[in-house]
Amino acid sequence: MLKLIGVSKIFAGNTINEKLALNDVSLSLAEGDFVTLVGSNGAGKSTLLNVIAGVFPPDGGRIFLDERDITDLPEYQRAGAIGRVFQNPLQGTAANMTVEENLVMAWKRGQRRGLRKAIHFKERAWFQEELKKLGLGLEDRLTAKVGLLSGGQRQALTLLMATLTRPQLLLLDEHTASLDPRTAEVVLNLTCQIVNEQKLTTIMVTHNLEQALTVGTRTVMMHEGKVVLDIQGAERKRMSVLDLMNLFEKNSGTSLKSDRVLLAAK
Repeated sequence: MLKLIGVSKIFAGNTINEKLALNDVSLSLAEGDFVTLVGSNGAGKSTLLNVIAGVFPPDGGRIFLDERDITDLPEYQRAGAIGRVFQNPLQGTAANMTVEENLVMAWKRGQRRGLRKAIHFKERAWFQEELKKLGLGLEDRLTAKVGLLSGGQRQALTLLMATLTRPQLLLLDEHTASLDPRTAEVVLNLTCQIVNEQKLTTIMVTHNLEQALTVGTRTVMMHEGKVVLDIQGAERKRMSVLDLMNLFEKNSGTSLKSDRVLLAAK
């Protein structure tokens, strides 16, 4: 479904600030895989998502989505197939537009636009039904400006927008990290519900090691631009956070003791 073959990414090449962000990364996801992606700061997690989404072109390797080579496609040409939710609730939505206007943009993503009325009655009724599933009262705020919503409401809306047309791949870049614990739990539960119902192939970046082992179907850990662990099945089910940290130390030659990953594990 998603296949990365020897993908590399270098920032500030041939300068004193040169940084090898991705180092020959190879990774395959089958349809319906839900991967939690963890690793220390600077491990390359967000860079990996940006390369998959087309924000950054890779400096080496190939990327295939559903057997189609998308390596050289610009971001806008991948947008119809890839949904994304960012860490910052302010990203992914247009603050000065209404809830329903944002939903229309998401629904039209990847489609050709024509001259027609932007929102029909049937579309508005459908939006209300989809918003009602979130349980946040947004179905009654279709004409409210998104900038007036709380962070949790806005992130839940962004999640709905990213999955409104069932993307081939969903990318979640620490999408609950900026929310308070209670709201983060609500958004995470909504995420699991939507992913499971639509059977979405998903990569979710997180710094919470407990979450990394209990959410989804696979745990992938990165370090210094490389994939150092890929855990799934029975091994993942019986693994504790301490086991994961010890395995990371064994495979990477370093520990997480100075990283906020450790704080998230407590």
